[in-house]
Amino acid sequence: MSTSAVPQSSRTANHLADLLRRHLKVIRSRWRILPPGKIAVIVLAVLRHDQRLAGMAGGNNVSESTVRRRRDELITLPAPRRRAWTAP
Repeated sequence: MSTSAVPQSSRTANHLADLLRRHLKVIRSRWRILPPGKIAVIVLAVLRHDQRLAGMAGGNNVSESTVRRRRDELITLPAPRRRAWTAP
């Protein structure tokens, strides 16, 4: 599933893809040029492993601005809230 040579956690990529799927449903987005799972892997490669936007874009047949928009969109997604931990 990874588009970069750097290993990534599939659990993290799946979680990010699920967040994106929920977001796309909320905003009623009809489609994206890439599926949410692939967008998640590209964004993780850019953020975690300092992959260049142009390199990730060219390797996935999308523009650099598309990768930048998806990165910015995923950064702004709210993470689900966890219950507050209380001491016993």
